Amino acid sequence: MAGPRHDSSLYRDRDFVEVKRALISVSDKTGLLDLAQALADAGVEIVSTGSTAATIREAGHSVTDVATVTGFPESLDGRVKTLHPSVHAGLLADLRLESHEEQLAELSIEPFELVVVNLYPFTETVASGAPSDDIVEQIDIGGPAMVRAAAKNHPNVAIVVSPDAYSDLIASIRERKGTTLAERRELAARAFAHTAAYDTAVAGWFTDASEGFGASLTIQAELGNVLRYGENSHQEAAIYLRSGGQGIAQATQLHGKEMSYNNYVDADAAVRAAFDFAEPAVAIIKHANPCGIAVANPKAPDAIASAHRRAHECDPVSAFGGVIAANRTVTLGMAETVKEIFTEVIVAPAFDEAALDVLRTKKNLRILQLPESFELEPLESKQISGGMLVQEADRFSEADLEALTSGWELVSGDAADADTLADLAFAWKACRSVKSNAILLASGGASVGVGMGQVNRVDSCHLAVSRAGDRATGSVAASDAFFPFADGLQVLIDGGVRAVVQPGGSVRDEEVFAAARAANVTMYTTGERHFFH
Repeated sequence: MAGPRHDSSLYRDRDFVEVKRALISVSDKTGLLDLAQALADAGVEIVSTGSTAATIREAGHSVTDVATVTGFPESLDGRVKTLHPSVHAGLLADLRLESHEEQLAELSIEPFELVVVNLYPFTETVASGAPSDDIVEQIDIGGPAMVRAAAKNHPNVAIVVSPDAYSDLIASIRERKGTTLAERRELAARAFAHTAAYDTAVAGWFTDASEGFGASLTIQAELGNVLRYGENSHQEAAIYLRSGGQGIAQATQLHGKEMSYNNYVDADAAVRAAFDFAEPAVAIIKHANPCGIAVANPKAPDAIASAHRRAHECDPVSAFGGVIAANRTVTLGMAETVKEIFTEVIVAPAFDEAALDVLRTKKNLRILQLPESFELEPLESKQISGGMLVQEADRFSEADLEALTSGWELVSGDAADADTLADLAFAWKACRSVKSNAILLASGGASVGVGMGQVNRVDSCHLAVSRAGDRATGSVAASDAFFPFADGLQVLIDGGVRAVVQPGGSVRDEEVFAAARAANVTMYTTGERHFFH
């Protein structure tokens, strides 16, 4: 139902509003006392609640308790504090209207010109692993009501929801003892975004706590940066940071030029590929496809440098201008190799100081450090016209070789020895990050040839073998989906591949198996495919 109508001619101009009375209720006490000092110096009456009032009072400032304003004590373990007409009439009175001013006087209610509120730490409580009842207690009710009321009434009230805004507010109070309409409107926009993000987090928790996909999906993100351009120079672009996200978008840039749209896409793909592996791993990405992936024995000297060197050897031509991701700390040894290669971005969970010293000699190299709490996300989404697709992320839950290969079926040739089986397992994991149709050749825990993104599997096989060259002989191969005919497999056999892992499931499986048996090639089927579009 529509709200009440007002005659616009009745509204008085109120651009500048002097702050005489402020309502403060914050869970995050950062910067609170600096703000309280500025308000006290300006003669502003401070009305506050609970621990906020106690903190301000202990600092020596005068505070009016909300219970004094409402004539009603805080009750129900703090669930009811500010939900009262004496508070909300003071927040919602539009003093551009004489009628509102007269009603406040009749009710003996004083207006507020400033509200400072941040909400209960709901997401932090969820992240702590707290029990459900404790999490529910962190669902703020009065806080969002005050924030939304003040934001709605921004022609009269300034609403501040984050300590990040305190410095500007303090400056306005000290210089002018008040706020302008433009300032209040900007603060209101932030406030509504703040409550929207909060409600999204709460709704998401209830959805996560249930089985399957929820009836609705809300994604809350804040503008991180406007980028120079998008995928191409004529496209405008920006990056938004999802609330609570801990991925490549939240990485800290330690050096180099500003990240571009394509840099972010490739860096995300590189991290996704490198973090598929439990052992030290490096992935090199170009245009969202791997041009080299390798792992190394964790006990080997400078394992991450070894992984990078062998990943680069897969396709040095394509690696030129690529993006590198490591799933371990980048060492000096790795940095010295990277320095000699033109690279757009390098991303890792950490960097040795000596490695950073070397990498920073490359003026334009973008160095990204992942958030400390980085982890691959369980769900992934893709925008389509008119909607969004959401799915469980394709992950390998089995970390060790035995668990990964226990369900494989040997359909041709002799059972693989330990080294061959390890290479097959590596190839099977690595091909997951290759765009379909995907064929990946590997040897010694490193890719040696990659065929990707072709519209038929035969072409992908040709591409993988041609890129591997002589290294195809004696290698193993992984295919992200079944061979619909034996022709693709024959390309691999002719190239010298000695063992293959593939999902199986084609109506012509027996034809494919027969070709493998005729060539005495070991073949395993997994019963599971890894399409990646």
